[in-house]
Amino acid sequence: MTPSRDIGRLIEIMAALRTPKTGCPWDLAQSFATMAPYTLEEAYEVADAIARNDLADLEDELGDLLLQVVFHARMAEEQGAFDFGSVVEAITAKLIRRHPHVFGDERVRDATAVKSRWEEIKAQEKQEKHEKAAGGASGAAIAEQSVLSGVKAGQPALARAMELQRKASSVGFDWNDPRAVLRKIREEADEIEEALEGDASSAAAEIGDLLFAAVNLARHLRADPEALLRQTNRKFERRFAAIEQALAARGKAPQNATLAEMDALWDEAKTRE
Repeated sequence: MTPSRDIGRLIEIMAALRTPKTGCPWDLAQSFATMAPYTLEEAYEVADAIARNDLADLEDELGDLLLQVVFHARMAEEQGAFDFGSVVEAITAKLIRRHPHVFGDERVRDATAVKSRWEEIKAQEKQEKHEKAAGGASGAAIAEQSVLSGVKAGQPALARAMELQRKASSVGFDWNDPRAVLRKIREEADEIEEALEGDASSAAAEIGDLLFAAVNLARHLRADPEALLRQTNRKFERRFAAIEQALAARGKAPQNATLAEMDALWDEAKTRE
């Protein structure tokens, strides 16, 4: 097979890889469950390329992510559930349905109004879906569902924490000042310190509360905690590399240096930035 700009060729290649006896043993051995971690990994690599503003890498990573969609669609087709075409049809129908101001007669003022209308249509879709699943359950039964019921469980923990907080905020369960959230962070840190007097498992449980509070502060500051953590990870890698380079110039490796020596080099790297 030769490369092509046609999505049909990619679907054909995926089908060939999954064909029993003549296909690839590794591809044939995969399932939705075994591929899920790779799907998440590719999505993160797309986000990382965007954060680095590396468009050449972004092109490559988007291809890897597209392969994940094609791979999952092929496995579903083999089970008679759906295929790539139905995935495309479903998302195009959703985009048309959720943009009545573009594909219909509605008018909106700005991006904020568009987002609000999107959420309204999304909520209506979910209600219709629940009613269909329940065999036509009443609106009252649907209303009894939790405000948090629509938050997807499968997403990364930081993203899910942010969405849980947004949903709770939508019904007034929220602070109106980021300083109040900062006080909560200090409170959680104090609880960790108290827990350290006992067993490590208690302290570890408190760390979850601290992380949740930190996500809440990021939300109040209109920042993405996942992006912030990726940025800090890159900063740590950069500064630690500076430590390694400085030690190498002295004929040393990190395992041969003292913590005090590495701390001093860290401060130097931080000052240079």
